[in-house]
Amino acid sequence: MPANFPAPVYGPNENPPTREAFELGRSLFYDPRLSRNGTVSCGSCHQQFVAFANAGHDVSHGIDGRTGTRNAPALQNLRWRRGFMWDGGPNHLEVMPLAPITNPVEMDETVENVVGKLNADATYRRRFQVVFGKQPIDSYQLLRALAQFTAALTSANSRYDHFVRREAGGTLSEPELRGRAALQQKCAGCHATDLFTDESFRNNGLNRTFPADSGRMHITQLATDRGRFKVPSLRNVALTAPYMHDARFQTLLQVLDHYDHGLVESATLDPVFRQRAGQPGISLTAQEKSDLLAFLHTLTDEAFLADKRLAEQP
Repeated sequence: MPANFPAPVYGPNENPPTREAFELGRSLFYDPRLSRNGTVSCGSCHQQFVAFANAGHDVSHGIDGRTGTRNAPALQNLRWRRGFMWDGGPNHLEVMPLAPITNPVEMDETVENVVGKLNADATYRRRFQVVFGKQPIDSYQLLRALAQFTAALTSANSRYDHFVRREAGGTLSEPELRGRAALQQKCAGCHATDLFTDESFRNNGLNRTFPADSGRMHITQLATDRGRFKVPSLRNVALTAPYMHDARFQTLLQVLDHYDHGLVESATLDPVFRQRAGQPGISLTAQEKSDLLAFLHTLTDEAFLADKRLAEQP
């Protein structure tokens, strides 16, 4: 557990890590047999070199060339999440995989069929037996094994982390320090703690109306949740373009410009953006934007991106 992180939501005691279980979860994460036609794995849309986001795609790409409606979010520091996906539909790390597995435009499969495929594989039967001590393989074992791997996607070794933990190599330049101060002053209401998210759902002024994607309202059916989406972490954000749930921004500067002068009014616009007269948003000078961009690059965790333990194994 990183010393500068808060207590995890999904503690190690809930699913005690072992090498065998972790390696089993890793195999499942990269196995395309979890999809209906054996062409799409979890790793297809969550690639390590971009912090387990999806490089080169605005929205998720599933089987048969089907496309989703939202940008595939980065998978990192999942032990600390209270809700998953952009709308918080899955509320527990162990049930999170059910959404993409059963989504008709992503993996388009049933859990029953996935379990059947695993039981038909002698190697998987042996490996599950080692971890769980019983057969046949069931959905509980499948989800627990996957959680062993996804819970291990911890990004906490950026240059910023070394700085705040006073470790070797932890130095920040003057622009980066100014950027950190600007973020703490103007952005920390949402991008809080060293996780750089408060795990909330907010309407950040992207649309006036929401005919295509109502966000959190899709889950809660509450009108007050219309247009609210999960606040993403800023960790590794320099690598996870495009930005926002609908991938409308290609650069971080476009994101900052949006918060400075691009927000639009709607009934559920978050109050945090109504703190200045006239145009909603957060006032940012050109210097503050430059400094913020410098600081955000200090959140890139090269060790996480290159950790061979998290990569697909031959």
